[in-house]
Amino acid sequence: MTRYKVVLEYDGTDLIGWQENAQGPSVQSILRDAIFSFCGERPDVVGAGRTDAGVHALGMVAHFDLEKETDAETVMRALNFYLVNQPVSVLNCEIVADDFNARFDCCARHYKYVVLNRGPQPVLNKSRVWWVPRKLNITAMKRAAEKLVGKHDFTSFRASECQAKSPIKTLDSVTITKNGDEIVFEFSARSFLHHQVRNMVGTLVEIGAGKPYDIDEVLTAKNRSVAGPTAPASGLFFVSADYANGDADSDK
Repeated sequence: MTRYKVVLEYDGTDLIGWQENAQGPSVQSILRDAIFSFCGERPDVVGAGRTDAGVHALGMVAHFDLEKETDAETVMRALNFYLVNQPVSVLNCEIVADDFNARFDCCARHYKYVVLNRGPQPVLNKSRVWWVPRKLNITAMKRAAEKLVGKHDFTSFRASECQAKSPIKTLDSVTITKNGDEIVFEFSARSFLHHQVRNMVGTLVEIGAGKPYDIDEVLTAKNRSVAGPTAPASGLFFVSADYANGDADSDK
């Protein structure tokens, strides 16, 4: 048995998310089908994160085991051959230790969220941004975002269906930058609650639009109803995952 670690890029627009189920195509099912086409095996594929429907990835890390050992370059080329008409691509592949786990060994996950802040609607990138035509106050959003950094009870930013045992998470960093009409939110943490990033972005955008949300009060309330709306999945990207060796696994 040989364990392979892969880095994936995918467009989640028409996918049901990472997790395989009967509702439609997922990243997991597409990759497993490509593996089966290559070598006749259909292994479990474990990802560093479980992105929702419509969410994209620039450098999702995953692992799987194959009975027959094949060099990593051949595996990557073969998988990409069978993925050629799919919204998933293998950016890198390597053989790793048998005990490597893409999910549990991950020590940091990095996401970005892209808001298109302009009057005209997007055409080319409409499935990769959240279009917000109202003018947003960058300074107000940055000031509010600073209060999210650190260890907090993030119940107010947690989806009702979240299965995490504890709502307490440590947000390592948040940055907000403006590039032309795009406002990019970047978040880093060891792990996130279900919809946490999208709920934080939704609240920060409301603050940028002039709504009187106080982040300290929102956190203290521990109540999802007091925070802002959930931002659309379209603007969210899983950027990369870090592991104990200090490497950030992304070609982006």
